[in-house]
Amino acid sequence: MSDQSDAYAPFPPRRDQRSIGTLISDLARLAGLLVRQETALLKAEMTEHVGQLGAGARLMIAGGVLAFAGLLYLLAAAMLALALVVDPWLAALIVGLVVLALGGALVWIGRRSFRTDRLAPQRTLRSLKDDAEWLRGQIR
Repeated sequence: MSDQSDAYAPFPPRRDQRSIGTLISDLARLAGLLVRQETALLKAEMTEHVGQLGAGARLMIAGGVLAFAGLLYLLAAAMLALALVVDPWLAALIVGLVVLALGGALVWIGRRSFRTDRLAPQRTLRSLKDDAEWLRGQIR
């Protein structure tokens, strides 16, 4: 019974008593397990990053819409200025600048979500480095 349970353990005991064939078999099994685990970690981490990009994109779209509305108000102000009506064009200019400033602020906030250093799968890279060190220790 213990021989059968040892075959399924991730690291069977008494390394020095295993045959070359068993060592190669263990290495192949553990390498496959490692690849599957690293792939799962990479998928999870990239899914998280894509979600963060979506939030930034929504803010940038909202900022772009507000900036466009601000442009429309500025155009209305220029049109009213040409008509030489002082009070209405001044009001339209103030409103247009405020809306444009709000749109610019939203675009600026959304742009920060697109930093490329946040897209790298840090946990996967760290885990791969740890796995390489572990493998070097097992080979020695």
